[in-house]
Amino acid sequence: MPDLFEIIETTRSMRRLKPDPVPDELISKILQAGICAPNGGNSQRWRFLVIKDRKIKEAVQVLYKRAFDETIGPRYLASEPPPGVTRERYLRQHAAVSYLTDHFHEAPVWIVACLEDGANPGRAAGASIYPAIQNMVLAARALDLGTTLTTRHLLYEKEAEMALGLPRGVHSYAILPIGYPMGKFGPVKRGALAEIVYQDRWGEPYRGV
Repeated sequence: MPDLFEIIETTRSMRRLKPDPVPDELISKILQAGICAPNGGNSQRWRFLVIKDRKIKEAVQVLYKRAFDETIGPRYLASEPPPGVTRERYLRQHAAVSYLTDHFHEAPVWIVACLEDGANPGRAAGASIYPAIQNMVLAARALDLGTTLTTRHLLYEKEAEMALGLPRGVHSYAILPIGYPMGKFGPVKRGALAEIVYQDRWGEPYRGV
């Protein structure tokens, strides 16, 4: 198994996934990694819904594709590539996003990360769920499984949560589609620290590089 920093530096969004079944014991390992994460007040108000039912996934995929067609797709095509990414690579990424859109429901397992009401309401709520999600993303990479953190279904939050069967007072924050990847892991491409990190005052170069 790769060491921690190798895992971090080679974990990228894997949007092309094989439909092959993923053993339950691997999903359990990923979930166990998630609940080891820090969360607000150690209240552990997170809840994780594992979805394998094709009909549920298909119902959410309809909303996922609508969000792509109406919002995500046009935004991608109109945006400039992010730091460290060429236009050609950016368009390949767009193609991968489009692929996931059409095949979202074919990922063998989804993990829907949720919070119960009352966990750090407002912008602070992410502190109680996103560390767990990142732990699960890294755990999936360590197990040679692909995934990506996606929140696109939240553009149609009420409809998506109804399709997922979430009870009142429970809200989803991300879906992790999990499967064996068609492509290869990392290394990731990012901008240089000197271009994106400041010290003491906004715009002042970080002196650690």
